[in-house]
Amino acid sequence: MMDSTLVDWSRAQFALTALYHFLFVPLTLGLSFIVAIMETIYVKTVDEKWKKITRFWMTLFAINFAIGVATGLIMEFEFGTNWSNYSWFVGDIFGAPLAIEGILAFFMESAFFAVMFFGWNKVSKNFHLLSTWLVAIGSNLSALWILIANGWMQYPIGMVFNPHTVRNEMSSFWDVALSPVAVAKFLHTIGSGYVIGALFVVGISAWFILKGRDVLEAKRSMVVGASFGLLVSLFLAASGDESAYQVAQHQPVKLAAMEGLYKGEERAGIVAFGILNPDKQIGDEKAEFLGNIEIPYALSFLGYHDVNAFVPGLDDLVYGNPAHNVESAASKIMKGRIALTALSEFKEAKKAGDEAAMKAANVMLQQYMPYFGYGYLQNLSDIVPPISLTFYSFHVMVGLGMWFIVLFLVVLYLLMANDITRFRKVLWISVLSIPLGWIAAEAGWIVAEVGRQPWAIQDLLPVGMAATQIDAGNVQLSFWLFAILFTGLLIAEIKIMVRQIALGIHGGH
Repeated sequence: MMDSTLVDWSRAQFALTALYHFLFVPLTLGLSFIVAIMETIYVKTVDEKWKKITRFWMTLFAINFAIGVATGLIMEFEFGTNWSNYSWFVGDIFGAPLAIEGILAFFMESAFFAVMFFGWNKVSKNFHLLSTWLVAIGSNLSALWILIANGWMQYPIGMVFNPHTVRNEMSSFWDVALSPVAVAKFLHTIGSGYVIGALFVVGISAWFILKGRDVLEAKRSMVVGASFGLLVSLFLAASGDESAYQVAQHQPVKLAAMEGLYKGEERAGIVAFGILNPDKQIGDEKAEFLGNIEIPYALSFLGYHDVNAFVPGLDDLVYGNPAHNVESAASKIMKGRIALTALSEFKEAKKAGDEAAMKAANVMLQQYMPYFGYGYLQNLSDIVPPISLTFYSFHVMVGLGMWFIVLFLVVLYLLMANDITRFRKVLWISVLSIPLGWIAAEAGWIVAEVGRQPWAIQDLLPVGMAATQIDAGNVQLSFWLFAILFTGLLIAEIKIMVRQIALGIHGGH
């Protein structure tokens, strides 16, 4: 394993880039479809107020889109600069969806973005509307290929290991593209982006109503935002259920950390609220929580669609549980070391020109390849991710997801059945809820990425072996440079956004 200082700074730099990038991308995903819906209403009704509304939100979308592209490009370059071992080991697979994203989806959204933003009164209404929808679809296709790549890291399938090159090579594009983990991850992630877009529109519109500015246009925007938000927040809950099922099937350690579950249970409940015991360690008999409230049977049902199912805890996954066919970490580490030894023997046999020995070593290697990454681990507890961060992030995400459903339902009811302008507390709550969408999305990202540690690629490559062997000081320097750059970009975006919003729906263009 590499120097831990280098690995930690490389990890911190990628986390920093991804965290900042994910501040911009979700709003692009959600706002693109909301703008397309608004323009569709304009084309259908030929009401100039809807055109004003569309152009206002489109301008905010454009500001966010431009800055999001800048952070995304940096993140892709980091795979080569900071994670070259990872790129060597699986670049033949991971690179394919990223290339498709760049060649097809990104070009598509970029090309039609120009027509959408600069084409008003220069192209026909229908072609302009088509361009707006293609930008929205292109933005989401970009997310699709990125999340297919990420989903493959969580559940690597559709490849074979080539001992001659020590690289994994794609054997089935469709297994990679249609992986159930990738599909669930894509649907859940874009759902969170849609909710952020809806919260943004509802919150900013509420601010206009509170200030008594552009009230009619703000109420119309709010109707679109709240309707879209309610539908997608329900979709988000459903896709979250499928994501949890996939985690239970392929990443049981992550699921146990998400729920702070140490000892496996049949008919396991979900922790609705809980405070972890900070003194609790793997294998001891101390209580898992200082206090908690559970929903009975819910975790068994969520993870296995069976209220009576056994859900393995962290102790089971580290030490094994033969009664429930749970393999221990010690057994997996032993198999991983057999795979590493077989690879060394293959190289020696190849150097000696011994074909029979090469064949025998390769048979052994392929048999134990699913445990390859475990061979690099030193301790049984290395398979356990940071439990507190994973647990609290998961519960913040779920709690906020429930809140969004209630908020959109209340706002939509007051818009349709009452005069929402009289409910100033609801309007202020809508304004204050704008950042909660980002908090929920970032918490979800932490669950997905921190919860799968120590793996860069699940079971195949630990993070400690994936980094580039460079001087840690260089990574530290670039970390702080990126931190300054990204913070500057974020401040610039907020300032431009605030200035544009202050101009109002009628004054912005």
